[in-house]
Amino acid sequence: MGKPLVAVFSGAGMSTDSGIPDYRGPQGLWRRDPEAEKLVTYAYYMADPEVRRRSWKMRAEVGALAPQPNAAHLAVAGLERSGTPVRVITQNVDGLHQLAGMPPRKVFELHGSARSVVCTACHARSGMDEALARVAAGEPDPDCPACGGILKSATVMFGQRLDPEVLAQAVAVAKASHVFIAVGTTLQVQPAASLAGMAAEAGARLIIVNAEETPYDSLADEVIREPIGTALPALLARIGDPAPAPAPGAPGPRA
Repeated sequence: MGKPLVAVFSGAGMSTDSGIPDYRGPQGLWRRDPEAEKLVTYAYYMADPEVRRRSWKMRAEVGALAPQPNAAHLAVAGLERSGTPVRVITQNVDGLHQLAGMPPRKVFELHGSARSVVCTACHARSGMDEALARVAAGEPDPDCPACGGILKSATVMFGQRLDPEVLAQAVAVAKASHVFIAVGTTLQVQPAASLAGMAAEAGARLIIVNAEETPYDSLADEVIREPIGTALPALLARIGDPAPAPAPGAPGPRA
């Protein structure tokens, strides 16, 4: 029998140790600045140049931090390299799972990627670095160099639909998983949050690692409230090596 498929469903809390603020947590961006939600809401972004200028400024500030994978990201990639089948479904747009070493084909980005930009008119794509260089050079709201349309990050904003193909792949992974770990997510944003319920209904062992309660805690086989940077590596070590060899001199298992 092969090793069990482990699905890791990551939310904003996964990346806070990398210096990227979460949104709904106790110190979340939207609790500190409710107006910030407009920066990632499609209707506001398209209608208001000032919202776009603030949005580009926020992206430049996050980019200047050059966030790097933290211990939790590295632990996920390490489990995959050890030979355990791992798939990542993420609500994050930071690309840190891939930077940590997860093969891109095994990472399903439900909300797109902030590492590239897309024109809302002609749909041309280019690198985020190129757009941020224009912002740094004095363009507060850079337009599409191809057609002059409004540029936005290649992320799914509020008011936009998830990519149906990516969502279908995520659903398939959730239903096929033997262990489904929801980490750093409030499990409040649908339809993504329903993946936890789908996995549990299909027979997966559901483990939730999050500081606050979630609507799916009652379905979980295990709920962990410890800090993600230490809790997730310890959990994955346990999953990857559920029956460690006894220490030298220790008695082995009974026949």
